[in-house]
Amino acid sequence: MTGSGSPQETVARALNALGAGAYLADEQGSIIAVNTRGEQLLARPASGLVGQDAHDLLHRTNSGEPLPRAQCRIRQSTLGGRTEQGEDEWLERGDGTLLPVVWLATPCDIGSRPSATLVLFHLAGRPGRQAERPPAGGRLSELERLALLAETTTVLTSTLDIHEALRRLINLVVPRLADWAVIDLISERNEVSRFAAAHAEGGTVVFREDLQGPMPPVPQESPMPLSRALRGVASSLAGPETYQGPPDSDIAVEQRRLFEATGMHSAIVVPLRSLHDVLGALTLGRADQPERFTGADTALLEDIARRASFALENARLYQRQRKVAETMQLHLLPKLPLTPGRSMTARYLPAPDASHVGGDWYDAFTLADGATALVVGDVVGHDLEAAAGMAQLRNMLRAYALSQQKPPSRIVEWLDQAILAVAEAPMATLVFARMTENAAGQCELSWTNAGHPPPLLVTNEGVARYLTDGHGILLGVAPDQVRPDATVELPPGATLLLYTDGLIESPGHALDEGLNRLRRHAASLAHRPLESFTDQLLARARPPDNDDDVALLAVRHIPGSS
Repeated sequence: MTGSGSPQETVARALNALGAGAYLADEQGSIIAVNTRGEQLLARPASGLVGQDAHDLLHRTNSGEPLPRAQCRIRQSTLGGRTEQGEDEWLERGDGTLLPVVWLATPCDIGSRPSATLVLFHLAGRPGRQAERPPAGGRLSELERLALLAETTTVLTSTLDIHEALRRLINLVVPRLADWAVIDLISERNEVSRFAAAHAEGGTVVFREDLQGPMPPVPQESPMPLSRALRGVASSLAGPETYQGPPDSDIAVEQRRLFEATGMHSAIVVPLRSLHDVLGALTLGRADQPERFTGADTALLEDIARRASFALENARLYQRQRKVAETMQLHLLPKLPLTPGRSMTARYLPAPDASHVGGDWYDAFTLADGATALVVGDVVGHDLEAAAGMAQLRNMLRAYALSQQKPPSRIVEWLDQAILAVAEAPMATLVFARMTENAAGQCELSWTNAGHPPPLLVTNEGVARYLTDGHGILLGVAPDQVRPDATVELPPGATLLLYTDGLIESPGHALDEGLNRLRRHAASLAHRPLESFTDQLLARARPPDNDDDVALLAVRHIPGSS
């Protein structure tokens, strides 16, 4: 079974856990993923379903005629973003026969497609498979339970941010299953904190900050529900009466306060437990809903908790990897040299998204002939692989530049030939420059550009222009290609800016727009001291929807200070 692209493949694999046929449709009604059971029931391979309009391909009258769009409830649910169910649809199978089905369609947020709709269907007439309205007591029908479990998987696995995943979990269960949701988390240092205490109020979910915060340690022998869940022992039903007796621990005191503050009359507490650790506990409580939780609710909530724990463990592991990559990169970034006649500063800002840290770097060092070497680069890729590749490129470039007094183009040509055999970085962009004084005593910059955004030169008078000469292709593509050099004199008081593309690129906007924005802001800040110039430029020019890390190196020519 396949989907169109890796996000859909991930979703399709999650749908395979369902016993019903299932497909996901986008906001236009086109199928974006289908599970194996759906392929079997429809007698169609995924390749014949994904990308097709579900209504035109599948929905028929009981006589096999195309169903008018205005009469199709599944299509109306998909386009309207509402939950509906029924038993009055016929689907056309791949062999031309008709499949009578009971079905349920419900909105499903999968991150990249917030308007997606999950459609679950069974062969009509199978025992125990009829679509039902929720009976009195607020219990869910079997199809609604399947829909909730599928939605839990797709919604939680579409983010790698732990807090975002937990907020999504709360929105899934409140008020659908309960009035209150409480999440307690265990940190990697074995400390407990109450991440959230949230309840349904006026159609929205409201967080009670006064009930959140640090919690007492987990007692090892306590038989109380939350203590057992935080040890990963078992799920438990609870009520205010559970905590009426003398408390056996400080956690029991906090739980008594929780029941008193929320008015919950019935609750169920389940562990959030991964394959390796207990991550915390999820408590659902009812205060306004009159029905009490029963043992039959435990299995559903435990299934939700298992899926949530899987997503949380993935997010925690990914954020741990991000932290390692970020720490590694920050330690590898160098101290800037003290160079007569030049003031120099640099900045590195990690990506706001955990998936984009790793490849950007800057470097500056003094060469044997007294020139100052300047580098800004970007390794293709993210996280540890990109950070490791960046370290190798930086060290190799330093070694060539320090041992060989050659033009920048020649140094980069050697580097390009070497990385294919030695480095972990398959492709990279960079600007490598030499700053020195020429025979006339003027500050001179010579550089070569390997597929990188052009350096920006800002005069003391506020005239900003990009240095577009000396441009060649990125590293790792054509290592035998001869690279060009370019040279320019730097006027007194001029500022040279080398940067990575995170400062100018943003989704949905042309690159020229980012370049123009950077140039205008740099010109307006020309008279600022270099440190202020750099900080203000980052604050003003960096796109608000930037999702990449940024490295920036600024050098100002100070005449008469050598």
